[in-house]
Amino acid sequence: MRFTTYRQHDQDRLGVVTGSDVIDLQLALPALSCDLRSNLRAGVDMIAAARAAIESNAPRMPLAGLTLSPLLPEPGKIICLGLNYFDHAKEGGRDKPEYPWFFLRSASSLLAPHAKALRPKVSSRFDYEAEVAVIIGKTVKHATMDKALDAVFGYSCFNDMSVRDYQKKTPQWSIGKNFDRSGGFGPVLVTADELPAGASDLRIQSRLNGQVMQDANTRDMIWGVAETIQLVTECMTLEPGDLIIMGTPAGVGQARTPPVWMKHGDTIEIEIENIGILRNTVEDELA
Repeated sequence: MRFTTYRQHDQDRLGVVTGSDVIDLQLALPALSCDLRSNLRAGVDMIAAARAAIESNAPRMPLAGLTLSPLLPEPGKIICLGLNYFDHAKEGGRDKPEYPWFFLRSASSLLAPHAKALRPKVSSRFDYEAEVAVIIGKTVKHATMDKALDAVFGYSCFNDMSVRDYQKKTPQWSIGKNFDRSGGFGPVLVTADELPAGASDLRIQSRLNGQVMQDANTRDMIWGVAETIQLVTECMTLEPGDLIIMGTPAGVGQARTPPVWMKHGDTIEIEIENIGILRNTVEDELA
């Protein structure tokens, strides 16, 4: 099943995607919230709800005509991994980490599909990172490897756009990873039952103005989704509506000679096999 979040009458609405159309879930099933996180926290069987909406007479809207929002406009925790592909660690001059390099993002950094990413006026070193987003659907603490994936509701595309000079100002990366409109997220969530376990063995690419910059496979992650959930839940409880952003492969702009930085007017696309394409343009922040 596929879900999306779109903006209508100054409100975020939750839709189920059927073919090239979208059905507003709350219109089809008024007892539901228009927010995916709220429904997950309430224990709603979202797959059953989506099937009921598709079988109903609720109106359809063309997906292509909607103004999309970040898939979860107000997620819970946003936990990100750095250096989670062997080739990306190598291109950054590092050996395989012994433990994931975790950092956090804030909801205020999220960016809707097709919206304009903001290259900040304080830096020109604005970089792209193609990543898998994991959407947690169940509360879990001290997960075991064999049960960890039971907590996953679905997967989406993420662009962990980074302001590299700010990222390197301190040993903690968060300041370079939380600029406004720098975390592209969407356009659809694909439920876990429609993908390989842990979203493994999927091609992942980034394309800048049509040129392929990153081209890898999710099987090359150092820590897969199950192991990552196991490690995170040693520390904290994961809750419905939390996100895990799984790291990026080699090919980022800062590792190239000369470096490639995104600039005003660029188009950046993230594509993950069987999930979709996340597309954003870039604009300069006004002085």
